[in-house]
Amino acid sequence: MTVLSLTASGCVTVHGELEVVPAATRTEAAQALEDFTDAYNKADKAYDPALDAGRVTGALGAINQAGLKARSVTQPGGNPQHRPLELTDAKYYVPKKAGWPRYFFADTDSNRDVDSGGQDTRWLVAFVRNGNDQLWEAAYLAILTPDEVPKFRTDKDGWAEPVAADSSATAVAPRDLSEEYASYMQGGKPDHFAAGPHTTGWRQERKQNERRPGLSTQYVDQPLDTGDFAPLGLATEDGGALVFFAMRYFDRQTAAQGYRPKVSPDVKALMTGDVKNTLTKEWMSSQAVRLAPDGGAGPAVTIVGRLQGVTSAEGS
Repeated sequence: MTVLSLTASGCVTVHGELEVVPAATRTEAAQALEDFTDAYNKADKAYDPALDAGRVTGALGAINQAGLKARSVTQPGGNPQHRPLELTDAKYYVPKKAGWPRYFFADTDSNRDVDSGGQDTRWLVAFVRNGNDQLWEAAYLAILTPDEVPKFRTDKDGWAEPVAADSSATAVAPRDLSEEYASYMQGGKPDHFAAGPHTTGWRQERKQNERRPGLSTQYVDQPLDTGDFAPLGLATEDGGALVFFAMRYFDRQTAAQGYRPKVSPDVKALMTGDVKNTLTKEWMSSQAVRLAPDGGAGPAVTIVGRLQGVTSAEGS
């Protein structure tokens, strides 16, 4: 299970909220990143989900809060290996748009990697806000290599270009990604997802897990694309987009008579019921994808990053 134990001022207010304006000033974006990092570190040090609950939401929030909840049970004294997270060299991609939600991406360098060679990574964080009276919250995170972070399209003033959920400029509309990914993981269709570890590789891994000696596993995938789980996207210079989206899935392990599914301490901390011969885990899966432009060559959807974690479990 991936565990992430992870007051911005208001942006420009326009009467009626119909005018196209930057989602945030660059100063506000920097403050939102700082506030998120501070809360993340406090929560990670204490293993207390309440300490960053106001700074995370959506898919990242679900994974983060469940991970902290589990660790608060398995290690109630806090995190003995805590090392403060540092997010530096930040580049902010703030779109101009009307209405809510407002969002932006922060492309940052973390102190969780090696700053050269094949282990160099960037943390791409999507922040969202749904009203003037709300805080900026981190909704998505992708940990990518520097080459995987695309060049975002910007105007003459440096503001990014949002991609609407129903956009026809990309090979797939962002609002369709969650439903189509769930369908693909269940039955292999639609087949416009590029081959890789999060598509063909993950389906093969599941197939191998379905039948093991003494244990069978069933998977159910469900789209999740409303509210703070809605997709967020920015246009890229190649005419496509980078989009974050979420999906929920379940795996149900059923043991043969005389056997019992194994339960890790972190899963047990999130579990209701007692495991007799069945364990059902609910997962949150967060994806960052490159969308090709409509009519472009190559795969329509390429998954460049995926973050997942168990959010609940049930024994029976």
